[in-house]
Amino acid sequence: MTFELETAANPEKLRRVVIEPVSRVEGHGKVTLLLDDDNRVHQARFHIVEFRGFEKFIQGRPYTEVPVLVQRLCGICPVSHHLGATKAMDMIIGAKLTPSAEKLRRLMHFGQILQSHALHFYYLASPDLLFGFDSDVAKRNIVGVAAAFPDIARQGVALRKYGQEIIRLTAGKRVHGTGAIPGGVNKNLSREERVFLRKDIDQIVSWSQAAVELIKRIYTGNPDFHNGFGYFKSSFMSLVRDDGALDLYHGGLRARDEHGQDIFDHVDYGHYWDYVHEEVRPWSYMKFPFIRSRGREEGWYRVGPLARVVNCDFIPTPLAEAERKVFREFGGGSATQATLAYHWARMIEMLHAAEGIQELLLDNDLSGDDLVNTGTPALRGVGVIEAPRGTLIHHYRVNEDGLIVRANLIVSTTHNNQAMNEAVRQVALQYLDGQEVTEGLLNHIEVAIRAFDPCLSCATHAVGKMPLEVELVDAGGNVVSRLNKAPDGRCGV
Repeated sequence: MTFELETAANPEKLRRVVIEPVSRVEGHGKVTLLLDDDNRVHQARFHIVEFRGFEKFIQGRPYTEVPVLVQRLCGICPVSHHLGATKAMDMIIGAKLTPSAEKLRRLMHFGQILQSHALHFYYLASPDLLFGFDSDVAKRNIVGVAAAFPDIARQGVALRKYGQEIIRLTAGKRVHGTGAIPGGVNKNLSREERVFLRKDIDQIVSWSQAAVELIKRIYTGNPDFHNGFGYFKSSFMSLVRDDGALDLYHGGLRARDEHGQDIFDHVDYGHYWDYVHEEVRPWSYMKFPFIRSRGREEGWYRVGPLARVVNCDFIPTPLAEAERKVFREFGGGSATQATLAYHWARMIEMLHAAEGIQELLLDNDLSGDDLVNTGTPALRGVGVIEAPRGTLIHHYRVNEDGLIVRANLIVSTTHNNQAMNEAVRQVALQYLDGQEVTEGLLNHIEVAIRAFDPCLSCATHAVGKMPLEVELVDAGGNVVSRLNKAPDGRCGV
C-alpha cells in the first residue's frame, strides 16, 4: 500500500493549493494539493517545513546533560523526552531503578499524559467536533468553545492544570523540569504534597469520565466518523506490559497488522533497529519509518492512543478498561481503524492516567528516600516510552569519557508520518475531489491531521543531506521564482 496518489503527470499544468500553516497543532507544517482544471486531486502531501538539529548538536555533550537538553525539543511534551532520554541513560550507567524512583517517574508520566491529552482534546480538537468541520471559522477555536460550552472549557482547563501540578511536584517545574536523572530521580513527594494532590483527584477522575462520554456521544452520533472520514486500515505498534496490558512507561514492543495478527510481540526495544527502519524523502524534514519484515510499501504503521488501545489485551485500571471494551465492540470494531477514533481512544487513556494517579498517590513509596541506583556501565543506551502521541525512541552511544558520539530519535509523530499522509490523501479524495475549494473543505484535511495530535517540532529530524525549498516573493506577495535542492545536492526549479 502506498500513501501517495500516482505521480502527477505534467505537474506544471496543475493548480497548487497550499494549507500553510496547518493550524491548531504544535509546530509548523503545510499541506500541498495538486488540482486540475476540474478540481480533481492529483497529489496530496503533508510537509514538515522546519528543521531542528538536536541529534547533531548534543554530540560531544556529557550524557548526564542529555535528559535536560533534549526536552527543549518541545514545550508540550517535554516530560516524554526527559523520561525517554533518562531511560536510555539508565542503560548507559547500568542502573535498575528502585521502587520509589520508578513510581515517581510513572506519576510524572501520568501527569504528562493527562495534561497533554486534555490540551489536545479541549483546546485543539473540540472546536471541530462541537461546531462542525465547516462551521464559522471565527468561532471554531477555544474562545468559541468557552463562549458556547463554558462548562466543557472549564473542565479542560482544570484537567490540564492538574496534570501540570503533577509535573511541577515531580519534575521541579511545569515545563522543562529536572526530576529524572540517570539511575533514578532527584526528589520524592512529601506526604503533604501527596495530600495536596489527593484532594482533587476524585474530581479529575470524574471529569475524565465525562470527557469519555462526550467524545463517545459525538463519535457514535456521526456515522461518517466510523468508516468514512479518512478511514483506512494499517498496522499498529506500541509498548505492552509482559502480560499484554497497556503500559505507558515501559514494556516490550508489539506490532500487529490490519487484521490483528502479530508481526512481532514483546520484543526488546533495546534492539528496535532489527524491527523498524527509517527512510528519508526529499519533500519533508520528517523521516518515514517502516517495519523491516513488511518492507517500505506495506510496512508503515500507526502509533499513539488508537494503536495502544487496539494493541493491548487490557487496561489495568477498571474504569478505562470498561471503556476500552465499549470502544472495541462498537460497530463490530469499526472504530479500531478509523482516523477520528483517535479522539475516543485518547480520552480513554486520559481516564486511565487519572486512575493511575489516584492509585499511585496512595503508595508510600512516593515518599521514600531510596531514589538513585547504579550498575555496570555500557556504551549504548536505548530508552522507549509511550509519549502522549505514541511510541518515542531515544537511542544514544557514548565514548569512554561519557560524551555523546551518536544520537537517534524516532518520535511519535515520525512513526505516524506516512499514516498522516494517507489520511490527507483519503480526505482530499473524499471531500475535495471535483469540488470548489472552500475554507471549510480545506479544514477537513486539517481535521484529519489534528486527529493524530502531531507534534511537528519534535518530528523535524532527518538523516543525510537536507532537502531545501527557497521561494523569492515580491513586495506584493507574489512568488517570483522557486528553487529546490534535493537530498543528493541537485538543484532545480
